[in-house]
Amino acid sequence: MIQYFKKSIPSAIIGSESEQLKLYKSLKWQVFISATLGYGLYYVCRLSLNVVKKPIVDAGILTETELGIIGSTLFFAYAIGKFTNGFLADHSNIKRFMATGLLVSALANLIMGFTSSFLFFAVCWGINGWVQSMGAPASVVSLSRWYKDAERGSFYGFWSTSHNIGEALTYILTAVVVSYFGWQWGFRAAAIVGLLGALMISIFFHDSPENKGLPPVNKDFSKVKTSTLQEQKDVLKNPYVWILALSSAFMYISRYAVNSWGPYYFETAKGYSLTQANSLVAISAVCGILGTASSGFVSDKFFKGRRNKPALFFGLLNVLALCLFLLGPKNLWWLDAFSMVIFGLGIGALICYLGGLMAVDIVSKKASGAALGIVGIMSYAAAGIQDIASGYLIENNKSSVDGIVIYNFDTISIFWIGAAITSVVLALFVWKKT
Repeated sequence: MIQYFKKSIPSAIIGSESEQLKLYKSLKWQVFISATLGYGLYYVCRLSLNVVKKPIVDAGILTETELGIIGSTLFFAYAIGKFTNGFLADHSNIKRFMATGLLVSALANLIMGFTSSFLFFAVCWGINGWVQSMGAPASVVSLSRWYKDAERGSFYGFWSTSHNIGEALTYILTAVVVSYFGWQWGFRAAAIVGLLGALMISIFFHDSPENKGLPPVNKDFSKVKTSTLQEQKDVLKNPYVWILALSSAFMYISRYAVNSWGPYYFETAKGYSLTQANSLVAISAVCGILGTASSGFVSDKFFKGRRNKPALFFGLLNVLALCLFLLGPKNLWWLDAFSMVIFGLGIGALICYLGGLMAVDIVSKKASGAALGIVGIMSYAAAGIQDIASGYLIENNKSSVDGIVIYNFDTISIFWIGAAITSVVLALFVWKKT
């Protein structure tokens, strides 16, 4: 198995410089497109549970607290996996690495479409969390291997739209499937999509330029003085990486507050139907494409590669969006939609900046997977804590009056908005470095 996933051996350099350039342009676009679409389909397999939470509770199969625990198994497994797989991806054949992760994720969803056991849900969702962590490190390492320093920020931003693509597909198409065929098909449909994605990655994703008979793209891969392992050790000692990871962790609390519980909140607190609630959250995913895609380009072109000022702006935008989302009045669809528009713009850019790019910028490209791993373990550990805490707070702050369930989201609002504010404050500590 180790041999199967080991980084591919360089091939002999092919033909003339013009032939190399032609092949390089073709392959790097294949890598980018398959990484973006492939990781988007990872998200379809990751978010399927969020769409079916209300139907599962309504059917009396699981409680909110149990769903919170199940959701947290993915985040905790993902957190540990993001750290270890981030380090492993720097040494791996990323094509095989990424395709295998999505294949197993699809199979985990398929099993969940045929069971209603709390234990099976928790185990399968935990396994799903682990293999989900194989997608982002492989994608980011591909950007470091295939793209030059001057263009990486822009393409990182464009690649980051993959999660928006996956979220939009999940909250629109999966919600429609569930509405017509029942909650089990939320998992089954995700499994079918995941299997197709694994096939696409196997065909169009490529390990490295060297394996295709091309010279290394970045100087970090040409120098032999410092090993990849030593570069990774240096990342572990870098305090700025850990501060960014902590800032990202609080941002991920607010991110997954909306992704995991947004549909549930819109249904219970504001009275929308399942399709309406998921459509509102889908607005944030669609608008997130613009925020994410423009983030790297904007900082590269207008701030000379510095991420601090745009990160502050989008961080404050995220805080404003949560305030409108949680503190706004009922029965104002346009306000709820607007809150999701600016939430998508803000969180989309922050996922690019705090969720990886700023950390990758300040470390060696040979250790980009390691930097992403540190940010990942902090971010998803926080997301897991959020899921448990949110499920507990929602269930324990509801009451029944004359047979009608009344929800109180005051505590939840403080928790989610406070996390967004804390993220902004922590990011200010790396202002001069980023």
